[in-house]
Amino acid sequence: MKLEDDDFSLFGLPRRHALDASELAGRWRALQAQVHPDRFASQGASAQRLAMQWAVRVNEAYRRLRDPVSRGGYLCELAGVPVDAQRHTGMPQAFLVQQMAWREALTDSTDPAALGALRSEVDETERDMLEALRHQLDDAADPARAAATVRALMFVSRFRQDVERRLEDA
Repeated sequence: MKLEDDDFSLFGLPRRHALDASELAGRWRALQAQVHPDRFASQGASAQRLAMQWAVRVNEAYRRLRDPVSRGGYLCELAGVPVDAQRHTGMPQAFLVQQMAWREALTDSTDPAALGALRSEVDETERDMLEALRHQLDDAADPARAAATVRALMFVSRFRQDVERRLEDA
């Protein structure tokens, strides 16, 4: 293992969007057991610092790989197509219209049942988009389209969080 290995190599996994969550978690636990700073307590400050760097690196990689949107963005970056959501803000017209309709529905509704229905619609859209992302990365090898899908998923994820907060308040 090298600190500069990509996350997939670090975990011994293929570079694919489709990952088995339990396998990923198991490999994370195994890596953490190898690099945990407590294992190096008797080896001095230098060994502990290095172990801490490894523990942080393993945790960052796990965080990135376990989230399907982050994993998709990371795969795009590895393919040389950064998501760069700050610069690439353009979205398809149909997506923007849908976002506006969702925002309006969220603003206008105080009924928990209507908010629940909105959450279900958003969840279904997100599932469909994640499946499209998996296809774009694993089957079609189209990182440019995948990067656009990741950017759209970032919007959907933030909106889903807004719906959740509204449901908590209702």
